[in-house]
Amino acid sequence: MGEQLDVDCCVVGGGPAGVMAGLLFARAGAKTVVLEKHADFLRDFRGDTVHPSTLELMHELGILEAFLARPHQQLSRLSARFGDKLLHLADFSHCGTTCKFIALMPQWHFLDFLNSVAEPLPTYRLRQSAEVTDLIFDGDRVAGVHAETAEGPLEVRAKVVIGADGRGSLVRDRAGFQVEDIGAPIDVLWFKVPRPDGFHEEEPLFNMNRGSVVITIDRGSYFQCAFVIPKGAAERVKGQGPEHFRSVVVTAAPHLAGLVDAVTDLDDVKLLTVTVDRLKIWSRPGLLMIGDSAHAMSPIGGVGINLAVQDAVAAANLLAGPLAAGEDVDPLLPKLRERRLWPIKATQFVQVQAQNRLIAPALETSAQATPPLPARLASRLPFLQRRLASVIGVGVLPEHIHSPEKYPLRTPQ
Repeated sequence: MGEQLDVDCCVVGGGPAGVMAGLLFARAGAKTVVLEKHADFLRDFRGDTVHPSTLELMHELGILEAFLARPHQQLSRLSARFGDKLLHLADFSHCGTTCKFIALMPQWHFLDFLNSVAEPLPTYRLRQSAEVTDLIFDGDRVAGVHAETAEGPLEVRAKVVIGADGRGSLVRDRAGFQVEDIGAPIDVLWFKVPRPDGFHEEEPLFNMNRGSVVITIDRGSYFQCAFVIPKGAAERVKGQGPEHFRSVVVTAAPHLAGLVDAVTDLDDVKLLTVTVDRLKIWSRPGLLMIGDSAHAMSPIGGVGINLAVQDAVAAANLLAGPLAAGEDVDPLLPKLRERRLWPIKATQFVQVQAQNRLIAPALETSAQATPPLPARLASRLPFLQRRLASVIGVGVLPEHIHSPEKYPLRTPQ
């Protein structure tokens, strides 16, 4: 028959939304298990940009100092290169938050840190190598999940299941939720190149020129790079060979000249399919969807991880206290969508405008790139740089920690 667990909250998916939700629900006293299908957090193709809004949540939880002790780089100014023009577009130094920068941190460090803070809580448990295969229904209500683990079958009965298993969510499929596809005309090829010690050139995050768009994320010893391509063009681009690939990368990002020579085998260049969508309904009795499983975001702006964490905070603010007190939380579940839909819609609207009006057309031309008018204005007007930094770094209607703290958090020494 396999192992059986009875909990207050079962979180499916150990990404940013899932682990943060697990931490906050357990902190409030709700018996919580997080199920993650992989054996560890060491997957490279995830968001790295921890924005001031998320760092503020760490501050509110009292764990910011320990978090920033993890390996990361700090980005206090956002720059972009259009052709031969380097422009400064956003200045985070005036954000009304404790941290006035973006922390570029590999997501495995982010997740490992949150889990290390949650692990000492008596109501928290992370189960890795636990792949959810189906939902358990009691009539129309979701009552738990079935999972497969290295030790055999696992059945988890829960008062509420939180689906945080990403844009390919099995949970939302099994629940029968309808997905509204908003559309994305781009995909991304993901690769890394070494970053030598003493590399002090101006390093813009966004680079565009002659039909090429490259994002370069500083990870200290190397750059994690995203080469933007038209939707469905991965095989065509790879089919042109490594030499052509290196050439078009350097066309947009000349500071990678020589460094990109490390890319010799395009099998090491991985495709990330870009999706922008959202659920029409985020919940049903016993089940709540958050993060990418509720609304897949474009990589534009690097906001996805931060919005996922905001969902987790809003869910805990709404549900964790009542759930820990033994109350029926089903009537509260639809309220999360009511609260979070406007920030999601507003952010996706901006992303769609950027991808459809700026990036997709740029991929179709071989002409020298020139800065668009909004970028030129932002580069000349400091108040626009501050405003853009607030939109990117803080976002629309940011959440704050209001869930109960039955068990105080302690950071690992």
